[in-house]
Amino acid sequence: MTQAIAAKGIRIDFAPRGGVLQRMEITDEATSIAPLHRAPWSRADVPVNAPPHEEWLAGDFLAAPFGAKGPHGLHGLPANGDWRVTPSGPGTLRAILEGEVQGATVIKELSLQDDHPFVYQRHLFIGGSGALPVANHAMVSVPNGARLSFSRKRWWETLAEPLETTRGRSRLAYPRRTEDAAEFPAADGSSVNLHRYPWGEAHEDFVAGIEDPTSRLGWTAVVRPTEGDLFLSLRNPAQLPMTMLWHSNGGRDYAPWNSRHTGCLGVEEGAALPLLGLSSRETPDPLTAAGQPGLVTLDPQGSTDIRHVIGAIRWPSGQTVAGVMLDGDLLTITGDWGAERTVALRGSWLGIGQQGAQKPKPAADWDL
Repeated sequence: MTQAIAAKGIRIDFAPRGGVLQRMEITDEATSIAPLHRAPWSRADVPVNAPPHEEWLAGDFLAAPFGAKGPHGLHGLPANGDWRVTPSGPGTLRAILEGEVQGATVIKELSLQDDHPFVYQRHLFIGGSGALPVANHAMVSVPNGARLSFSRKRWWETLAEPLETTRGRSRLAYPRRTEDAAEFPAADGSSVNLHRYPWGEAHEDFVAGIEDPTSRLGWTAVVRPTEGDLFLSLRNPAQLPMTMLWHSNGGRDYAPWNSRHTGCLGVEEGAALPLLGLSSRETPDPLTAAGQPGLVTLDPQGSTDIRHVIGAIRWPSGQTVAGVMLDGDLLTITGDWGAERTVALRGSWLGIGQQGAQKPKPAADWDL
Protein backbone atom coordinates (compact mmCIF):
# COMPACT_ATOMS: atom_id res chain seq x y z
CA MET A 1 0.00 0.00 0.00
CA THR A 2 1.37 3.39 -0.97
CA GLN A 3 1.62 6.36 1.34
CA ALA A 4 1.25 9.94 0.19
CA ILE A 5 2.70 13.22 1.39
CA ALA A 6 1.96 16.63 -0.04
CA ALA A 7 2.79 20.32 0.12
CA LYS A 8 1.37 23.23 -1.81
CA GLY A 9 1.90 22.46 -5.49
CA ILE A 10 3.39 18.98 -5.10
CA ARG A 11 2.39 15.47 -4.05
CA ILE A 12 4.25 12.15 -4.02
CA ASP A 13 3.29 8.52 -3.44
CA PHE A 14 5.70 6.16 -1.69
CA ALA A 15 5.62 2.35 -1.83
CA PRO A 16 7.38 0.64 1.11
CA ARG A 17 8.02 -2.50 -0.99
CA GLY A 18 11.21 -1.63 -2.82
CA GLY A 19 11.31 1.86 -1.28
CA VAL A 20 9.86 3.41 -4.42
CA LEU A 21 8.99 7.05 -4.91
CA GLN A 22 6.23 5.77 -7.16
CA ARG A 23 4.58 8.96 -8.38
CA MET A 24 5.45 12.65 -8.31
CA GLU A 25 2.76 15.14 -9.34
CA ILE A 26 3.55 18.85 -9.52
CA THR A 27 1.19 21.72 -10.26
CA ASP A 28 3.04 24.54 -11.98
CA GLU A 29 1.46 27.49 -13.78
CA ALA A 30 -1.95 25.81 -13.40
CA THR A 31 -0.66 22.69 -15.15
CA SER A 32 -0.32 19.20 -13.65
CA ILE A 33 3.01 17.47 -14.37
CA ALA A 34 3.60 13.78 -13.60
CA PRO A 35 6.93 12.93 -15.30
CA LEU A 36 7.87 9.59 -13.75
CA HIS A 37 7.64 6.31 -15.66
CA ARG A 38 5.75 3.14 -14.76
CA ALA A 39 6.24 -0.25 -16.44
CA PRO A 40 3.21 -1.52 -18.42
CA TRP A 41 2.89 -4.95 -16.79
CA SER A 42 1.36 -6.59 -13.73
CA ARG A 43 3.08 -8.84 -11.20
CA ALA A 44 1.60 -11.88 -12.89
CA ASP A 45 3.69 -11.10 -15.99
CA VAL A 46 7.02 -11.25 -14.13
CA PRO A 47 8.94 -14.57 -14.12
CA VAL A 48 9.53 -16.07 -10.69
CA ASN A 49 13.32 -15.85 -11.10
CA ALA A 50 13.32 -12.12 -11.95
CA PRO A 51 14.53 -9.55 -9.40
CA PRO A 52 11.57 -8.52 -7.19
CA HIS A 53 11.80 -4.86 -8.24
CA GLU A 54 10.68 -5.77 -11.77
CA GLU A 55 7.22 -6.45 -10.33
CA TRP A 56 6.74 -2.80 -9.39
CA LEU A 57 9.19 -1.04 -11.75
CA ALA A 58 8.31 2.65 -11.50
CA GLY A 59 9.38 6.07 -10.30
CA ASP A 60 12.62 6.41 -8.36
CA PHE A 61 14.44 4.11 -5.95
CA LEU A 62 17.88 3.60 -4.38
CA ALA A 63 20.32 1.12 -5.90
CA ALA A 64 23.03 -0.05 -3.47
CA PRO A 65 25.28 -1.76 -4.24
CA PHE A 66 24.54 -0.79 -7.82
CA GLY A 67 25.60 -3.25 -10.50
CA ALA A 68 26.78 -5.91 -8.03
CA LYS A 69 26.02 -9.59 -8.59
CA GLY A 70 24.37 -10.93 -5.47
CA PRO A 71 21.19 -12.32 -3.94
CA HIS A 72 19.35 -9.01 -4.44
CA GLY A 73 20.19 -8.51 -8.11
CA LEU A 74 21.93 -5.59 -9.79
CA HIS A 75 20.17 -2.95 -7.66
CA GLY A 76 20.67 -4.43 -4.20
CA LEU A 77 18.44 -4.86 -1.16
CA PRO A 78 17.15 -1.24 -1.06
CA ALA A 79 15.42 -1.70 -4.43
CA ASN A 80 14.11 -5.18 -3.69
CA GLY A 81 13.41 -5.25 0.03
CA ASP A 82 10.90 -3.76 2.43
CA TRP A 83 11.02 -0.37 4.12
CA ARG A 84 9.31 0.43 7.42
CA VAL A 85 7.73 3.89 7.49
CA THR A 86 8.28 5.71 10.79
CA PRO A 87 6.58 8.78 12.27
CA SER A 88 7.74 12.09 10.82
CA GLY A 89 6.63 15.69 10.55
CA PRO A 90 4.37 17.37 7.97
CA GLY A 91 5.63 17.20 4.42
CA THR A 92 8.17 14.50 5.30
CA LEU A 93 8.24 10.72 4.94
CA ARG A 94 10.90 8.67 6.63
CA ALA A 95 11.47 4.92 6.21
CA ILE A 96 14.03 2.37 7.42
CA LEU A 97 15.22 -0.52 5.29
CA GLU A 98 14.51 -3.96 6.75
CA GLY A 99 17.97 -5.51 6.65
CA GLU A 100 21.44 -4.05 6.24
CA VAL A 101 23.69 -3.00 3.37
CA GLN A 102 27.30 -3.98 4.10
CA GLY A 103 26.44 -3.78 7.79
CA ALA A 104 24.80 -0.34 7.53
CA THR A 105 21.30 0.60 8.57
CA VAL A 106 19.75 2.63 5.75
CA ILE A 107 17.23 5.43 6.29
CA LYS A 108 15.31 7.10 3.47
CA GLU A 109 13.82 10.58 3.89
CA LEU A 110 11.60 12.32 1.34
CA SER A 111 10.55 15.89 2.08
CA LEU A 112 8.49 18.57 0.35
CA GLN A 113 8.04 22.30 0.81
CA ASP A 114 5.20 24.61 -0.19
CA ASP A 115 5.69 26.13 -3.66
CA HIS A 116 8.89 24.18 -4.29
CA PRO A 117 8.53 21.95 -7.39
CA PHE A 118 11.03 19.45 -5.97
CA VAL A 119 11.36 16.32 -3.85
CA TYR A 120 14.27 16.56 -1.44
CA GLN A 121 15.59 13.03 -1.12
CA ARG A 122 18.25 11.75 1.26
CA HIS A 123 19.63 8.35 2.20
CA LEU A 124 21.53 7.92 5.44
CA PHE A 125 23.83 4.91 5.88
CA ILE A 126 24.47 4.44 9.60
CA GLY A 127 27.59 2.40 10.32
CA GLY A 128 28.65 -0.31 7.92
CA SER A 129 32.05 -0.88 6.40
CA GLY A 130 33.81 -0.69 3.06
CA ALA A 131 32.86 1.16 -0.10
CA LEU A 132 30.10 0.44 -2.59
CA PRO A 133 28.61 1.73 -5.86
CA VAL A 134 25.44 3.74 -5.20
CA ALA A 135 22.92 5.54 -7.40
CA ASN A 136 19.43 6.95 -7.31
CA HIS A 137 17.29 5.48 -10.08
CA ALA A 138 14.74 8.00 -11.36
CA MET A 139 12.85 6.91 -14.49
CA VAL A 140 11.32 9.60 -16.68
CA SER A 141 8.42 8.88 -19.01
CA VAL A 142 9.37 10.06 -22.51
CA PRO A 143 6.89 8.42 -24.93
CA ASN A 144 7.12 11.40 -27.30
CA GLY A 145 10.86 11.91 -27.19
CA ALA A 146 13.04 14.29 -25.18
CA ARG A 147 15.93 16.74 -25.30
CA LEU A 148 18.65 16.22 -22.71
CA SER A 149 21.17 18.63 -21.22
CA PHE A 150 23.76 18.19 -18.50
CA SER A 151 26.19 20.05 -16.30
CA ARG A 152 29.70 19.85 -17.75
CA LYS A 153 31.04 16.32 -18.23
CA ARG A 154 34.65 15.12 -18.68
CA TRP A 155 33.63 12.17 -20.82
CA TRP A 156 30.89 9.59 -21.53
CA GLU A 157 31.42 5.83 -21.24
CA THR A 158 29.51 2.59 -21.75
CA LEU A 159 29.60 -0.70 -19.85
CA ALA A 160 32.06 -3.49 -20.52
CA GLU A 161 29.37 -5.37 -22.48
CA PRO A 162 26.06 -4.44 -24.17
CA LEU A 163 22.91 -4.72 -22.09
CA GLU A 164 21.36 -6.97 -24.74
CA THR A 165 22.76 -9.17 -27.50
CA THR A 166 20.94 -12.48 -28.03
CA ARG A 167 17.58 -11.64 -26.42
CA GLY A 168 17.34 -8.05 -27.55
CA ARG A 169 19.27 -5.16 -29.05
CA SER A 170 21.64 -2.44 -27.90
CA ARG A 171 22.37 0.63 -30.05
CA LEU A 172 25.63 1.90 -28.54
CA ALA A 173 29.14 0.44 -28.84
CA TYR A 174 30.57 -1.28 -25.72
CA PRO A 175 32.98 -0.55 -24.17
CA ARG A 176 33.63 2.92 -25.55
CA ARG A 177 34.58 6.33 -24.15
CA THR A 178 34.34 9.77 -25.73
CA GLU A 179 34.30 13.42 -24.69
CA ASP A 180 31.61 14.44 -27.19
CA ALA A 181 28.09 13.50 -26.08
CA ALA A 182 26.75 14.49 -29.49
CA GLU A 183 28.81 11.84 -31.26
CA PHE A 184 28.96 8.72 -29.12
CA PRO A 185 30.07 5.59 -31.05
CA ALA A 186 27.22 3.31 -32.12
CA ALA A 187 27.42 -0.45 -32.56
CA ASP A 188 27.04 -0.16 -36.35
CA GLY A 189 29.96 2.24 -36.73
CA SER A 190 27.85 5.40 -36.91
CA SER A 191 27.40 7.84 -34.01
CA VAL A 192 24.59 8.70 -31.58
CA ASN A 193 23.64 12.06 -30.06
CA LEU A 194 23.19 11.48 -26.33
CA HIS A 195 21.31 14.79 -26.08
CA ARG A 196 18.27 13.21 -27.77
CA TYR A 197 15.82 10.47 -26.83
CA PRO A 198 15.46 7.95 -28.33
CA TRP A 199 18.79 6.89 -29.81
CA GLY A 200 17.14 4.44 -32.17
CA GLU A 201 14.35 1.94 -32.66
CA ALA A 202 13.91 -0.95 -30.23
CA HIS A 203 17.06 -0.70 -28.13
CA GLU A 204 18.30 -1.14 -24.55
CA ASP A 205 21.36 0.91 -23.58
CA PHE A 206 23.33 2.32 -20.67
CA VAL A 207 25.96 5.07 -20.69
CA ALA A 208 27.52 7.21 -17.96
CA GLY A 209 28.78 10.80 -17.95
CA ILE A 210 31.59 11.82 -15.57
CA GLU A 211 31.34 15.29 -14.06
CA ASP A 212 33.94 17.98 -14.58
CA PRO A 213 35.66 18.43 -11.17
CA THR A 214 35.13 22.20 -11.42
CA SER A 215 31.31 21.86 -11.52
CA ARG A 216 29.59 23.48 -8.56
CA LEU A 217 26.13 22.04 -9.16
CA GLY A 218 25.50 18.75 -10.90
CA TRP A 219 22.31 18.78 -12.98
CA THR A 220 20.42 16.85 -15.64
CA ALA A 221 17.55 18.46 -17.55
CA VAL A 222 15.05 16.42 -19.60
CA VAL A 223 12.80 18.57 -21.79
CA ARG A 224 9.60 16.87 -22.97
CA PRO A 225 8.56 19.17 -25.84
CA THR A 226 5.20 17.49 -26.55
CA GLU A 227 4.21 17.59 -22.88
CA GLY A 228 5.54 21.16 -22.51
CA ASP A 229 7.50 20.46 -19.33
CA LEU A 230 10.96 19.87 -17.95
CA PHE A 231 12.28 17.24 -15.51
CA LEU A 232 15.25 18.27 -13.35
CA SER A 233 17.72 16.19 -11.36
CA LEU A 234 20.15 17.99 -9.03
CA ARG A 235 23.08 16.72 -6.95
CA ASN A 236 26.33 17.64 -5.28
CA PRO A 237 28.96 16.53 -7.84
CA ALA A 238 31.66 16.34 -5.16
CA GLN A 239 29.81 13.33 -3.76
CA LEU A 240 27.96 11.93 -6.78
CA PRO A 241 30.12 12.57 -9.86
CA MET A 242 28.29 10.32 -12.33
CA THR A 243 25.10 10.77 -14.38
CA MET A 244 24.02 7.42 -15.83
CA LEU A 245 21.44 7.18 -18.59
CA TRP A 246 19.36 4.06 -19.15
CA HIS A 247 17.45 4.01 -22.43
CA SER A 248 14.77 1.29 -22.28
CA ASN A 249 12.91 1.52 -25.55
CA GLY A 250 11.61 -1.87 -26.68
CA GLY A 251 15.02 -3.53 -26.80
CA ARG A 252 14.21 -6.59 -24.66
CA ASP A 253 12.16 -9.38 -26.20
CA TYR A 254 11.68 -11.59 -23.13
CA ALA A 255 9.23 -11.47 -20.20
CA PRO A 256 8.14 -9.22 -18.66
CA TRP A 257 9.59 -6.69 -21.13
CA ASN A 258 8.30 -8.39 -24.31
CA SER A 259 9.39 -5.48 -26.53
CA ARG A 260 6.68 -3.29 -24.94
CA HIS A 261 8.78 -1.40 -22.37
CA THR A 262 9.26 1.81 -24.34
CA GLY A 263 9.72 5.50 -23.69
CA CYS A 264 11.65 5.05 -20.44
CA LEU A 265 14.69 7.19 -19.64
CA GLY A 266 16.58 6.36 -16.47
CA VAL A 267 18.42 9.36 -14.99
CA GLU A 268 20.60 7.66 -12.41
CA GLU A 269 22.85 9.93 -10.37
CA GLY A 270 25.57 8.31 -8.32
CA ALA A 271 29.11 7.09 -7.72
CA ALA A 272 29.55 3.75 -9.45
CA LEU A 273 33.00 3.28 -10.97
CA PRO A 274 32.58 -0.51 -11.57
CA LEU A 275 29.96 0.24 -14.24
CA LEU A 276 32.51 1.99 -16.46
CA GLY A 277 33.72 -0.55 -18.99
CA LEU A 278 37.16 1.00 -19.57
CA SER A 279 37.90 3.34 -16.67
CA SER A 280 37.24 0.68 -14.01
CA ARG A 281 40.16 -1.35 -15.42
CA GLU A 282 42.71 1.46 -15.20
CA THR A 283 45.13 2.01 -12.31
CA PRO A 284 44.74 4.57 -10.99
CA ASP A 285 41.25 5.02 -12.36
CA PRO A 286 40.59 8.50 -13.84
CA LEU A 287 38.07 9.46 -11.16
CA THR A 288 40.44 8.77 -8.28
CA ALA A 289 43.23 10.51 -10.19
CA ALA A 290 41.08 13.67 -10.33
CA GLY A 291 40.03 13.46 -6.67
CA GLN A 292 36.50 12.29 -7.47
CA PRO A 293 34.84 9.44 -5.57
CA GLY A 294 34.19 6.33 -7.64
CA LEU A 295 32.31 4.73 -4.75
CA VAL A 296 30.50 5.78 -1.58
CA THR A 297 32.56 4.96 1.52
CA LEU A 298 30.75 3.90 4.69
CA ASP A 299 31.79 5.02 8.17
CA PRO A 300 31.80 2.18 10.76
CA GLN A 301 31.69 4.68 13.61
CA GLY A 302 29.37 7.24 12.05
CA SER A 303 27.11 7.80 9.07
CA THR A 304 27.16 8.69 5.40
CA ASP A 305 24.53 11.07 4.04
CA ILE A 306 23.62 11.08 0.34
CA ARG A 307 21.30 13.76 -1.07
CA HIS A 308 19.53 14.20 -4.37
CA VAL A 309 16.76 16.47 -5.68
CA ILE A 310 14.26 15.74 -8.45
CA GLY A 311 11.39 17.87 -9.71
CA ALA A 312 9.65 19.33 -12.73
CA ILE A 313 8.38 22.62 -14.07
CA ARG A 314 6.28 23.78 -16.99
CA TRP A 315 8.45 24.55 -20.04
CA PRO A 316 6.10 25.32 -22.94
CA SER A 317 8.79 26.58 -25.31
CA GLY A 318 10.32 23.12 -25.61
CA GLN A 319 13.76 24.75 -25.80
CA THR A 320 16.82 22.70 -24.92
CA VAL A 321 18.17 23.77 -21.53
CA ALA A 322 21.41 25.74 -21.85
CA GLY A 323 22.13 26.34 -18.17
CA VAL A 324 21.02 25.80 -14.58
CA MET A 325 22.32 28.22 -11.94
CA LEU A 326 21.86 28.21 -8.18
CA ASP A 327 21.94 31.56 -6.38
CA GLY A 328 20.98 31.37 -2.72
CA ASP A 329 17.50 29.86 -2.55
CA LEU A 330 16.70 30.46 -6.20
CA LEU A 331 17.35 28.16 -9.14
CA THR A 332 17.37 29.71 -12.62
CA ILE A 333 16.90 27.56 -15.72
CA THR A 334 17.67 29.09 -19.12
CA GLY A 335 16.90 27.80 -22.60
CA ASP A 336 19.11 27.95 -25.66
CA TRP A 337 16.80 30.53 -27.29
CA GLY A 338 16.14 32.77 -24.30
CA ALA A 339 13.46 30.97 -22.28
CA GLU A 340 13.98 31.41 -18.54
CA ARG A 341 12.38 30.27 -15.28
CA THR A 342 13.40 30.98 -11.70
CA VAL A 343 12.04 28.68 -9.00
CA ALA A 344 12.48 28.21 -5.27
CA LEU A 345 15.02 25.67 -4.01
CA ARG A 346 16.60 24.97 -0.63
CA GLY A 347 19.95 26.36 -1.69
CA SER A 348 22.12 24.89 1.06
CA TRP A 349 20.44 21.50 1.21
CA LEU A 350 22.74 19.70 -1.25
CA GLY A 351 25.85 20.90 0.56
CA ILE A 352 27.21 22.48 -2.60
CA GLY A 353 30.85 23.47 -2.16
CA GLN A 354 31.38 20.83 0.54
CA GLN A 355 33.10 17.48 0.05
CA GLY A 356 29.85 15.72 0.85
CA ALA A 357 26.30 16.56 1.76
CA GLN A 358 25.13 18.21 4.96
CA LYS A 359 26.35 16.62 8.18
CA PRO A 360 23.62 14.27 9.41
CA LYS A 361 22.32 14.27 12.93
CA PRO A 362 23.62 11.56 15.32
CA ALA A 363 22.15 8.08 14.89
CA ALA A 364 20.72 8.26 18.40
CA ASP A 365 18.40 11.04 17.27
CA TRP A 366 16.67 8.84 14.67
CA ASP A 367 13.65 6.71 15.55
CA LEU A 368 15.04 3.29 14.55
